[in-house]
Order: sequence, then C-alpha cells, then structure tokens
Amino acid sequence: MTTALAPDAKPLVVLLHGLARGQGSMAGMAAHLRRHGFETWSRTYPSRQHGLAELAQQTTAWILDAARDRPVCAVTHSMGGVLVRHLHDPRLSWQRIVMLAPPNRGSALAAGLAARPMFRWFYGPAGVELADGSAWPPPPAPFAVIAGTRKLALTNPTSWTMGRRFAEGTAHDGTVAVDETKLDGMAAFAEVDATHTWMMRSPEVQRLVVRYLRDGQF
Repeated sequence: MTTALAPDAKPLVVLLHGLARGQGSMAGMAAHLRRHGFETWSRTYPSRQHGLAELAQQTTAWILDAARDRPVCAVTHSMGGVLVRHLHDPRLSWQRIVMLAPPNRGSALAAGLAARPMFRWFYGPAGVELADGSAWPPPPAPFAVIAGTRKLALTNPTSWTMGRRFAEGTAHDGTVAVDETKLDGMAAFAEVDATHTWMMRSPEVQRLVVRYLRDGQF
C-alpha cells in the first residue's frame, strides 16, 4: 500500500544523471518538477573518474549539505539509479525514488565491452562496475522504475552502435534492456516509448515522475 506525502512535507528532489553525462541532461526534468511545486537539486558528479563507492561518498556529502534536515526524493537516469542504491547514509531521510532506465541487474552491454581498453578508458571504473549488479544494495526508499522501449533513434547514438548487440526480440531502449531495469520490491513499473539518452525529456515520463513523487504510484 502507498500513501501520499503529508501536506507539510517539502522534500528536496535530487536529480542524478547517468554515466558520462552532466546535470544539464536533467535540466528539462528539473524545470518540469519545479513547475509542479517541487524544489530540485542537481550537480554534475565525476561519473567517469571514480568507482561507485567513491562516487556515493562524494554525492552523499553534497546532498547532506543541500538538504540539511529536509527529507529527500530522487529522480535518476541510467547509472544515476545505480548510484542512488549506494546512498544509504542514515543521515539522509529518503522518501521516494524514481529510476529512469536503470541497469538494475547490471548491463549486458557493459559486460560485453568491459575488457576493452577503449571502454575502460572512456567510461572509467564505474562503467566497468556496471557489468555486474549482483552485489549492489537495494534502493534506500520505496522506488519506481520507468523503462524505455524505443530501440532505434537518431538522437541516441548508442542505439545504432552498441544497441545492435541485443539479441533478437529483446525489448530495450538502445542501451539498457527492459528486463535489466527491473528489481524486486518495485512499488511501480512502467514502459514508455522513449529512447535511453533522452528519456527524461519525454512528456509521458515527466508525467509519471510527478505522479509517483506525489502519490507513490503511477
């Protein structure tokens, strides 16, 4: 059962971008949330430079400084969803999390490419870690997952390069398979006709995000 947030609860919504991206990739989502009465916070974290544990430690410190004693929610994209699973500091008062195209079970694409020097150089330690999600902790709050199903799009270069590695008949967004996004304990799950790279710009995705943050369901 889900419950709506108390009228006087004013959580800070943390936006966590994906691997090799920056806070600007979440700007449209942030603007949409602000139009619906949410206060947001985002910051580019060095996704290509460190492993998940170090990124989590750094991001936790930033969020604590921004939120102080306020409750926090999160909207994440891709590896940002994996990162939030590592943010279990007891000083963070998590309420709800929405994950957009998270490789929750690890990424088959990363697993297939992790041994290549070019991949390791460009995507760094965290990119290599995405190959195996079996030891990652669960999310620190009730969470929803939105998966994309648009396999090919000109605006998503991965979809017409690495996206060809998916087996025939596999539902995916050009980068992450739908099944890879799923995780036991999901409070809500939805599939949307959107490509991985720009899923956060989809009006349907934005609508679902607001719905879950407000009501705890889609």
